[in-house]
Amino acid sequence: MKTSSLPAPQRVSSVDAYRGFVMFLMMAEVLSFGKVADAIPSSKFWAFLDFHQSHVPWVGCSLHDLIQPSFSFLVGVALPYSMASRASQHQNTGTMWFHTIRRSLILILLGIFLRSMHADQTNFTFEDTLTQIGLGYPFLFALGFASERIQWGALAAILVGYGVLFALYPTPGPYFDWAETNVTADWQHNLQGFAAHWNKNTNAAWAFDRWFMNLFPRTTSFRFNGGGYSTLSFIPTLGTMVLGLIAGQWLKNATISTLLIKRFLITAAILFASGLALDLLGINPIVKRIWTPAWVLFSGGWAFVLLAGFYYLVDVKGWKSWFYWLIVVGTNSIAAYIIAHTIDSFIADSFRIHIGPDYNLIFGQAYRTLVSGAIILLVEWWILNWMYKKKIFIKI
Repeated sequence: MKTSSLPAPQRVSSVDAYRGFVMFLMMAEVLSFGKVADAIPSSKFWAFLDFHQSHVPWVGCSLHDLIQPSFSFLVGVALPYSMASRASQHQNTGTMWFHTIRRSLILILLGIFLRSMHADQTNFTFEDTLTQIGLGYPFLFALGFASERIQWGALAAILVGYGVLFALYPTPGPYFDWAETNVTADWQHNLQGFAAHWNKNTNAAWAFDRWFMNLFPRTTSFRFNGGGYSTLSFIPTLGTMVLGLIAGQWLKNATISTLLIKRFLITAAILFASGLALDLLGINPIVKRIWTPAWVLFSGGWAFVLLAGFYYLVDVKGWKSWFYWLIVVGTNSIAAYIIAHTIDSFIADSFRIHIGPDYNLIFGQAYRTLVSGAIILLVEWWILNWMYKKKIFIKI
């Protein structure tokens, strides 16, 4: 008896546009709004742009802080479509698991490779976007086979368990050596009371890395991460990806667009309220750098809002052509990530050599990085657009 193949799910343009928006924000770092703001200290406009192109020191959120959680969220959104596509090709579970483990390892190794560029030796680090996703991806894939109830239960277990881990780790005592943390006892962003369990480089994740990171070859012993980032953040990052997994299932199974958008926005409101309540009550602060449970909830709220917005504009209103420039980036996100981390200086040097060392002074010294950054962005987008038209997509 002949069996017919299940139809492969179609790409969702709004997801590509949202992913493209996130990747474009990352690529736009070359515009260096901070240097323009420093050159024009009286301008509130450039100060505003500088804030939203930088990570907040500890508690809080800027637009730039939403790049990594959005990218992680979208990994979860894409998973139901990926699993359905492989099922339509009659792949068995073993084959799917082989692909999952391979993808996980590639993401981890690619993250380490990119962080090791221009270094004297391999920089074994596990806190960047790719390695964090790679570490959690097999667990996400396993949850892809589970019911939504189990997925919500797993999310709750991740958030509560991670919060308890930090809460049980002792805060610095009177004889604590602050020199081992790259933070002073009177740092203005240090939290007080119970929230102090989530202070920079004095927490459970920092303690874990002081053991784990020194298992790998290093020029000097690992003592702290200057930004306060940690390996164990992949656990709550998995929580962000689970939120995306649930959103992806809703999106894939939706039949009425207005009900789906309403569902997204109600979920966002609940996540916002939960995250803000934890922060304001001093139970758990909203800190992206160590991916606190409150951050998972708060940034997850933003992810649902942004997904709802792109879905409404691109898929419901049908304004796909308006977002073509983002879709080009979003459909080739791995290529965009690699390009942004490898050839930006090459492009800038090429213009400096062949056009002239002062080519970016056309609008004056204050806007120098803005001009060179804009040129880098245009060249990188041109490469991605060429790949898009030639149907060249880098997939893992």
